Amino acid sequence: MTTLTRSIGRLLVPENEANRLANGDFVDAGHGYDVFGSSPAWIAAAEWALSPLYRRYFRVESQGIENIPAEGSALLVANHSGTLPLDGMMIALDVLAKSSPARLPRAVLDHFVPQLPVVGPVFARMGAVSGTRTNVKRLLEQGSVVILFPEGTEGIGKPFSQRYQLQGWRVGHVELALRYRTPIVPVAVVGAEEQWPQLARLSVHALGIPYLPIPATLLPLPVKYHLRYGAPIALHERFSPESADDPEVLRVAAQQVKEAVAALVVDALAARRGVFR
Repeated sequence: MTTLTRSIGRLLVPENEANRLANGDFVDAGHGYDVFGSSPAWIAAAEWALSPLYRRYFRVESQGIENIPAEGSALLVANHSGTLPLDGMMIALDVLAKSSPARLPRAVLDHFVPQLPVVGPVFARMGAVSGTRTNVKRLLEQGSVVILFPEGTEGIGKPFSQRYQLQGWRVGHVELALRYRTPIVPVAVVGAEEQWPQLARLSVHALGIPYLPIPATLLPLPVKYHLRYGAPIALHERFSPESADDPEVLRVAAQQVKEAVAALVVDALAARRGVFR
């Protein structure tokens, strides 16, 4: 980080917040950054810059933050939606704002995102990582909180008529939970389904992008986000690490997690008073 960047960072980011994040579960590789290229200063700056979006535009409300372990690894497994993945950003900001001691959530990105010019490096500085097995293994072994979306791009690309219906549910999160003895915290996101209606999708595959969404509005709508964190699911207490190689165990366990997320979604939908409140 250059001297100019440090000076700007000190002006924009409250020093106490930068220190709070630095004292969290950040693992310094010896030069102020971790092995993925992130740093508490960058994360604090991103939190400051995106705070109006989190607090005033989407007015994120959440329940159950205490279900995220205060230390050690955890997998936050959530439903996915919204044309563009703003839901992951809102979960990360919510965890940053409300966890005590500070937890630094690491969102796992689809393989094509790190290849995108500008966007890829910026996301890396903010704590996101490419979703390779090696990257996630390292994060869990060092005790990080990792955000995963088993629906993948199927979730954010589903039609409006299928909103809040969970799509194809990959089993990789269960394999990771068993292999690295990590609890799964189911997470529901309500609000994102209505944030950015989609007119069409263009068949564009540059840089590995599955498609190019054409939204109906220039900006996302100011919906109100409702997040719910459920009780941790300790699959590793019921199954051995070797079970991570058993397809039937993975299928059954993944279905349990899917049902937990779906139940939280139903509860949050029943509790909200409308799309914008």
